[in-house]
Amino acid sequence: MRLESVDALLAALQRGANAHDGEAVDLLDHMLQCGALLAAAEPDDFELQVAGLVHDLGTVLDPNGPATHATTGADAVESLLGARVAALVAGHDQAKRYLVSTDPAYSAQLSEMSVATLALQGGTMREAERTQFEAGEYSTSLVALRRADDAAKIPGLTVPGLDDWRPKLERVADTPT
Repeated sequence: MRLESVDALLAALQRGANAHDGEAVDLLDHMLQCGALLAAAEPDDFELQVAGLVHDLGTVLDPNGPATHATTGADAVESLLGARVAALVAGHDQAKRYLVSTDPAYSAQLSEMSVATLALQGGTMREAERTQFEAGEYSTSLVALRRADDAAKIPGLTVPGLDDWRPKLERVADTPT
């Protein structure tokens, strides 16, 4: 499924309200929190913020595909939001694999669900995979996205809602890289 307009994207994101994937917050709250964390950390990088907002869209579109949710989401937004946003969405699960492989404290902070999906996503990276990840054009942004993803699971946290995201989504949709 390819999303061809901001309205279609917002409607798809809204479907994440009250949809759970085993975490403490629903998918919409999780994605809103992730986008908000990235907006605070990287206020000038709208593509990274939008990638945070849409990173788990694949789970909304295909709730039974945790191993492929990243590529499902990337495919859905690439024509609308551009190659960089799609690459960040597609790679956020690989960033988890990378961090598990390189940061001993990282594994301890993963949620139970994130640990379970890690095995489906390929488990710990081998040295050659780590080297390839580090050499990737978006490796720093992917790590930032992944860390925000892991932190964006706080029940009751107040963050801007979907309507507040429309201007950024329209801006990124008008000027995808």
